[in-house]
This record gives sequence, C-alpha cells and structure tokens, in this order.
Amino acid sequence: LAALGLWAGGAVAADKPTQFWNLTSATVTSLRLSHAGQDAFGDNVAVGDEDGVDHDERAKIKSLPSGTYDLELKFKGGRVCFVRHVKVETGKVFSVEDKDLTACNRK
Repeated sequence: LAALGLWAGGAVAADKPTQFWNLTSATVTSLRLSHAGQDAFGDNVAVGDEDGVDHDERAKIKSLPSGTYDLELKFKGGRVCFVRHVKVETGKVFSVEDKDLTACNRK
C-alpha cells in the first residue's frame, strides 16, 4: 500500500505544471532558459501573462523537463539579468529573488 501511495503521489506531481515564482522587486517580461553552462537560451517560457510576471506572481511553464538551468530574465524598463545553476523539478515551483541576479545590464 505504501508503494502505491508513493507512485500515485509521483503521478500527481507530474501532472502539475512547473511554475516560476518571481520574488524579485520588478516585473519579468521575458524568462529564457539554457541548460547550465551552455549559453543557448531558448524562447520566452513565461508567456501567457501579457503585462509580465509581477513581484510575488507565479507563471506556469509547460513542457519543462527537470534539470539544472541558467536563466535570462528581462525586466520592464529594459534591464537584463542572469541567474546561474537553478535546479528545476517538473511539477514544482522554482523562484528567483533579487539576491540571485547576476551580470545585470540594460539592453
């Protein structure tokens, strides 16, 4: 019975969408990911919220496999920052705070 409970719990977690939780002080207008260390950033995965992902707001991300990623965040106003080596688990929430941001510049 315990094994059945663990299997069912895993299935439920897999059905939940992965979520990005913006804990920075600014609105994220674009979130692009690359496998850690590869600097091959893909398309914006924080789509669906036309005005951006505000502070303390979550964005659902479809079809994101578990892994370690580097993130490129673009903010309202033009600032671009990076966060390196973020562990992402499918069906769970990962967050970014101001203290995590590195290599920020304006584009």
